[in-house]
This record gives sequence, structure tokens and C-alpha cells, in this order.
Amino acid sequence: MGARVKAFVALTKPRIIELLLITTVPVMFLAQQGVPDLGLVVLTCLGGYLSAGGANALNMYIDRDIDALMDRTSQRPLVTGMVSPRECLAFGITLAVVSTLLFGLTVNWLSAWLALGALLFYVVVYTMILKRRTSQNIVWGGIAGCMPVLIGWSAVTDSVSWAPVVLFLVMFFWTPPHYWPLSMKVKEDYARVGVPMLPVVASNKTVAKQIVLYSWVMVAVSLLLTPLGYTGWFYTSVALVAGGWWLWEAHALQNRAKAEVTGGKLKEMRLFHWSITYVSLLFVAVAVDPFLR
Repeated sequence: MGARVKAFVALTKPRIIELLLITTVPVMFLAQQGVPDLGLVVLTCLGGYLSAGGANALNMYIDRDIDALMDRTSQRPLVTGMVSPRECLAFGITLAVVSTLLFGLTVNWLSAWLALGALLFYVVVYTMILKRRTSQNIVWGGIAGCMPVLIGWSAVTDSVSWAPVVLFLVMFFWTPPHYWPLSMKVKEDYARVGVPMLPVVASNKTVAKQIVLYSWVMVAVSLLLTPLGYTGWFYTSVALVAGGWWLWEAHALQNRAKAEVTGGKLKEMRLFHWSITYVSLLFVAVAVDPFLR
């Protein structure tokens, strides 16, 4: 029984959802310009978890054929047989419905529609249409992962403003240089199943160049919050330092790629791991900044 419960939890991809919540809660502090209602925070996080969990379960249902052939996904519940495809489909749809109703009835309907839109975009646009057809899959598919900042803001204000739009764009430009280094590491997996992630169809030099370009735009966009009047010196300082370190790592990866370094010496995962630290630091600064102005 315990193993089955763990399998259903695994369908929701909890580690990915942790990152989504890191971008949701701080925006609620920014929207409130202080501490938001804690009950609202709990309901927003619960609704966000269920919605993203439903999207992830449906993603696993659709991708079960290629998951069985890839090393990094070979232990997913549908591959091991712990959960049947029918159970996974029913579970994903149930979470989608429950999360939408939870948002609508306890938070507000704007947040509900934003969450449902993110779910449908991830499942239909990314998983069903883009993922197996274009190397730009993660660029546009990443839009779903940008939605929590809009949801966090709308949960507090029942509206959308320029601040969450800026942070949405930060996450949009963050996603490719976050995911492409991981794709570089496991590109043989993606090549085996015919998924055209950029590192599969382009050289390391080309991928690294794209990573640097997206990184510069991401850091530039992250600095827009202060001139727009939403943040002050603390957020700006963190954005500059964390962004500067990101650019250092991105250019270092590009230099190694230009030198045609391969294997473990390419160290592409350094940027992947730093990308998670970066977004955590940036959004902690978003939450703390209102208290220092």
C-alpha cells in the first residue's frame, strides 16, 4: 500500500513542484507589500501543487512510451507498472478538476483559470505538440512553468500587473538556459527516442551560445522591477550579484564548448545546479525586499 501511495505521489513530480512554489509564494509577499494572509498562501500552494501535479501526471501518461526507453525516466511509476495508464489518466484529470475548483472557490476565479491554462498548455501545447517536433520545445513549453508568478500575484490582488509580467519573462528566459545544460548531459537519452532537444540537433558550441544569449536577456529583464517601482536596493543587489555569477558560469560553459571539451570536463551541470540556486535567491529577494523599503 505504501509503495502505491509513493507511486502516485511520484506522478506529480514533487521536486519540480517545489521550484514552482518557490516562485509563487514570494510574489504573494510582493503583491501584498508585506505578509499575505497565511490561509490564502496555504490554499494557493495547495491548489498550485494539485494543478501542477495533474499536469505532470498527464505528461507521464502521454510520454509513457518514450519514458520506458530513457535511462533518466526508467523508474517512473507507469514504466515500472506500479500505476496503470488508466489509473494515471484518471488521477491526472481528477487533480486538474479538483485544483481548478479549489482555486475558484477558495482563492479566486482568475487564479483558477490561470492555473488551468498552465496545465492545458503544458499537457497539450508542450507535451502533445512541441516536445517531439521542434528543438524550440522547451522555449515555448516553458511558458507553463512561468505561470505561477501570475497565479501568486492574482491570488492576492485578483488582478495582473507589470510586476508579475516582468517575473514571468524572467522565468521564460530562465527556462532554456536552465534546462539545456541538463539536456546536454542526457542528450543520448533524447536522441534514442527521437526527441529533438536542442543539444540533440545542434553542437555544444551552438547550444552554449544560445544559453549565453538567453542568460543576458534574463538578467537584463530581472533588473526592470526596480525602475518600474516595485522593488528597491535589496532586490537589485541580489539580482546583480546572482545574475553576474550566472553570466560568469554561462560564459565559462561557452568557453569550454568552444574549446571542444566533452564528457565530464564540459561541466554543463554546474550551470544547471546554479540555475536552481539563482532562481531561489532571486525570489527570496522578491519576498524580503518589501520589508526593507
